[in-house]
Amino acid sequence: MRAPGTSPNANVPIPYQQWTPLSVTEVVTRFANAPLRWCLAGGCAVEQFLGFPIREHSDIDIVIFRDEQRQAQRWLKGWRLYAADPPGTLRPWLEGEALPFGIHDIWGHQQGSTAWQLQIMLAEVERNEWVSRRDPRIRGRRDDLIAIYNGVPCVRIDVQLLYKAKQPRPKDELDFQASLPRLSVDEKQWLKDKLCLLHPSGHPWLDTL
Repeated sequence: MRAPGTSPNANVPIPYQQWTPLSVTEVVTRFANAPLRWCLAGGCAVEQFLGFPIREHSDIDIVIFRDEQRQAQRWLKGWRLYAADPPGTLRPWLEGEALPFGIHDIWGHQQGSTAWQLQIMLAEVERNEWVSRRDPRIRGRRDDLIAIYNGVPCVRIDVQLLYKAKQPRPKDELDFQASLPRLSVDEKQWLKDKLCLLHPSGHPWLDTL
């Protein structure tokens, strides 16, 4: 993703490819008592499910529901926040702006930081359901998207692995193999069913599942 050249309202260069991600503890502290639902995502969420670290992380991601994005923006007042619009390019997220479908990611850092610290991903919703933007047939109750692992709200492990399965990178393969022995029967079946739906010609994880 290409970052813009200056921060909003100031001729001060912003970080480009540099990341100094918040720790999981810092994210939990930052969003404690926030007036919105949020959950950890990506490899950090996988490690919360496992209960131990398995690799290094270059960034940290959380997921919020699209209809609660303005609450998140107000909660992070004072941060410099950028929308991926279009995907692959960042531009300032204007105060009070509602980001529409098609803009899924927000990058942010605190004022004075020299690097990105947090990525926010927007989950699609319809009434009381979350909906996969990859296929609207994949959906579920809002509350069922979030699971508590080691005391931290996280994207449910089978949903997280499905997201990683689209074009699995080495780190995605590692996350899948590490999680596999700990998946419940229901989690394995849900992941298998959705992989068959999204990849009717086959997927390398299906045989393992």
